[in-house]
Amino acid sequence: MTANAANAFHNIVQVETSLWEAADQLRANSNLTATEYSMPVLGVIFLRHATNRYQLALQAIEADQAAGIMPKRPLGKADFIKRRALMLPEIARYESLLKLPSGTSLGGALVAAMNAIEADFLPLSGSLPKDYDRFDNKLLENLLRCFDSQALRTATGDVFGRIYEYFLMKFAMQGAQDNGEFFTPPSLVQTLVNVIEPDHGVVSDLACGSDGMFVQSSHFIEQEGFETMKRVTFYGQEKTPSTIRLARMNLAVHGLEGDIQEANTFYEDKHRLQDGRPLWGNVDFMMANPPFNVDKVDAESIKTDRRLPFGLPGVNTDKQVSNGNYQWISYFHSYLSPTGRAGFVMSSQASSAGHGEKEVRRKLVETGDVDVMIAIRSNFFYTRTVPCELWHFDRAKPAERKDQVLMLDARNVYAGWRSH
Repeated sequence: MTANAANAFHNIVQVETSLWEAADQLRANSNLTATEYSMPVLGVIFLRHATNRYQLALQAIEADQAAGIMPKRPLGKADFIKRRALMLPEIARYESLLKLPSGTSLGGALVAAMNAIEADFLPLSGSLPKDYDRFDNKLLENLLRCFDSQALRTATGDVFGRIYEYFLMKFAMQGAQDNGEFFTPPSLVQTLVNVIEPDHGVVSDLACGSDGMFVQSSHFIEQEGFETMKRVTFYGQEKTPSTIRLARMNLAVHGLEGDIQEANTFYEDKHRLQDGRPLWGNVDFMMANPPFNVDKVDAESIKTDRRLPFGLPGVNTDKQVSNGNYQWISYFHSYLSPTGRAGFVMSSQASSAGHGEKEVRRKLVETGDVDVMIAIRSNFFYTRTVPCELWHFDRAKPAERKDQVLMLDARNVYAGWRSH
């Protein structure tokens, strides 16, 4: 990390606040709702971060060429993807937009930049914001310059990851998404990752939000000295189209790819593996932060679902599942391969719920696959006040530990803790 980037990180609260206040002028001066202006702002952050990663990758490539490690030849997309960056077309680079002649339509230029990236990187097709032409030119210029300080031009992924997460949180609090379901504090995600160690095979998130689970998994894999896309395949489901766009942007800016499907996991299982097998029963690592305490799930539609091997958790007189927590828990367990592991966030109510949920919990415990449970205090989430727990399954847990569950309080663990 450069000195400037380090300084930005140490003063991150001030940086986040000032950036938010500047970006929030889009709403104040355009009469747009939070939902309408969230994607354009996040798109600018995406471009800034993507340009930074492009420049760092280019410097690394040029250094390898100068040292004779890599032959001097025309560069291709794979050279950048290998270094977890996009090979940005010139019209999509941040500095190119800032150098446009006075009077040029910045809205049109930003739309052209987004179209160029999508044309060059198909996983992002239809995902990037393209409604910049509704904004005043001066407003867009101020927004672009807002993210062009010297510190941010040299900021690493750690700094930008924190800024991106801060903006997601702020938009969630303003109602830009459905109660902030897409936002999970990175410390929780990192804890889940460090417990189950998702470093190979099929990694899935059935409520993937903005794909934080996959990004943190990639960091873990790289810390082990491996290339993420050579080790794992990501499969995600998310029901909200705008959140899927955020997820694809988040993967792309980190040089990652994944199969992200629009689906309501309560009723749908859209994925097939590359070899044609179902995702169900073949996941090596399952991770998620599902919405808590969802009610009114149509029981008639799912009563024979193979993903509910322990049965329905309880049905009311309207033939609806009154609380979907144990649906999620059952799904996560049933998708695992015989050696699979799962780590997910769950309402603390689930570990003591009664009636039909208690019966499902009994059957689950009898499998011997419940491995580690970590209690998290209340007010940990930006957009939720309730306490929660981190649940972990291990279907390959040694026989001598099958009747044991490790119970921990968050105060007694730290982000680097390893269980295996």
